[in-house]
Parts: sequence; structure tokens; C-alpha cells
Amino acid sequence: MRNPPYEITLKPYGQALLELARQRPEIICLGADLTRQTETDIFRDALPERFINVGMAEANMMGIAGGLARAGHVVFVNTFGVFCTRRCFDQVAMAVAYPALNVKIVGFMPGLSSPGGPSHQAIEDVALMRALPNMAVVEPADALEVRQAVAAIADRPGPVYMRLKRGETPIIFDDGHRLDLDKAQVLAGSGRSDVCIIAAGMMIPAALAAARVLENNQVGVTVLNVPVIKPLDAVTIVAAARYSRIVITAENHSIIGGLGSAVAEALAEAGLGVPLRRLGIGDVFAESGSREFLFQRYGLGTQNILDVAWRGLGLDRPVPSAPIIESSPGAYAPV
Repeated sequence: MRNPPYEITLKPYGQALLELARQRPEIICLGADLTRQTETDIFRDALPERFINVGMAEANMMGIAGGLARAGHVVFVNTFGVFCTRRCFDQVAMAVAYPALNVKIVGFMPGLSSPGGPSHQAIEDVALMRALPNMAVVEPADALEVRQAVAAIADRPGPVYMRLKRGETPIIFDDGHRLDLDKAQVLAGSGRSDVCIIAAGMMIPAALAAARVLENNQVGVTVLNVPVIKPLDAVTIVAAARYSRIVITAENHSIIGGLGSAVAEALAEAGLGVPLRRLGIGDVFAESGSREFLFQRYGLGTQNILDVAWRGLGLDRPVPSAPIIESSPGAYAPV
């Protein structure tokens, strides 16, 4: 893995989708008047005959996607996360999930990555999509995983919801890293540890930064990357949690119904009594602001992970401070 601040890249999803579509003529791309914002402008310009802009009509777009999938296409549907989940949930359920069609729903601006306030912040999208039978839920952590995820979800039969950061995407992993839609990945530590941090998507940089600080303070840490929240790799998660004193989940999503809930279910079903702390957005709507401001205000920063770990372990030493990593132009730093 690389060290922060991370190099960034632009439009990894859009580039990967276009490359895959050139190899696979059955791929169709749909949008809802947010073409540039969802990186699909390059698809539109290169393959206009396979790109459809339905306008600001997300519910109708899901019906169109279902019809195209029934005709044998693999359909990628693209808009902001709130608009393809909360706004048209019934259409997703009836036109896509119920018939288990090959529709890949890609929602941008997850959680508090949007500065647009509650109308644009998808803080419950994972909970909604997790609840739908047949629907897989995927959340890549960096540009490399995004590129690999495009081909992986295209190959996966049935509907998929994938949530993606919009705009500048960090490169966290080395070139040899491989996304696996069936497995959670151990990024740090192995065997017995004091703390097991289970994170997804935009919380991976903070989880890794917290792990470095904890290790430097003689606290053993295991970090798991969970790029697939449904179906959850409960085997790997339970195995890591079994040999830890405390488990912390970290997600850019409500603590209700998302990764934290999925992990809690897995631990409970395994009969594991290890303490669990869910770090994410509380039972509140957020406000407008930058990623840095919102992540700090609503408890999604590196220091929040350190505080939770320290209290959970009952350590009597002062809580170490999270390092301040400057984010220069062209770089991405954990909050």
C-alpha cells in the first residue's frame, strides 16, 4: 500500500466502463442528466449509440434499464446515490431486483462526500439496497478497485448497487492489489490483535492512518477492507474479530443498516461476544460543507477511530493524536 497523501486520478470509473464496453457490445450506459458528474461523458462521446440520457426521470430510468436487461443487455445506470436509491426505491425493487436483472446501479457522492446537504447526501443508500433480495452492494476504496470493480460487477449475474466517490479519486493500493467480490481483505495485521477495524470505501484512509498510530503506541491492530457489503464475507470478519479485544466498524453511512449493522449481525449469528463499536453517521441528517468539515463534525475522522479504540480498550494513557496530513493540489489525505 501507498502512504498518504495519496496520488489522485480523474474519472477511473468512466474510463474503465468505456474500455469494457468497447470489448463487450452488450453493455449499455444510462444517465439522468448528470453525465459529466458521473464520469459518463467520455462514454457518451465515444459510443453515443449505446448511451441514453433519460433526463431527470430516475424512476423511468430504472424501468428502461429493466427492459434493456430483459433484451440481453448489461445495463449500467448512473446518477447520484440519493437519486438512484431513495428517490426511486420502488422502481428498483420491482423493475430490477425482483426479476434479478443484469442492471448495475452506480451511485455517486456517498454519505458525507457531498457538500449539498440532506437532499444530496446518500447516508441510507446501503441500508436500502441491502434490504432488497437479489441485490449485491459494492463499495470500492480507491481508483484501482474502481477500475477492477467495473468488470467484476459486469460479470456478476443479477443486480448490483455500487457507490462511488465523485471527482478526484485516491490511489491507495499498489498495482498488485486485486479486488475480490467474494472476500474481505486483510490490509494490516494478522492473527491476534487488540483492535479489529472493519472499514469500507472512503473510510479506508482513516482506518489505515489510525492503525499506524495505534501500532506506534503498542496497540495491535487488524484492518479489514470490505468492498462488498452484501453478500458479506462473514467468515473472514468473524475470524478476525474472534482474536480481537474490540471490533470497530467505520463507514461513510448511517450506523443504522449499513456495514456496522451487517457486521453486528455476523458476529451475533456466530455467537461471538467481542465488543463492537459502530463509527459512522448517527441518527441525524447532516448539513452542507466540505468533506473535511463534515467528516470531522460527524465523527468520521482518524481521531474518532483512535478515541473509540482507546476507550474500548480501557487504556489509562492519554489518547494519541491523529497526524495532520496536508492535502496539496493533486493529492488526497485522510481526515
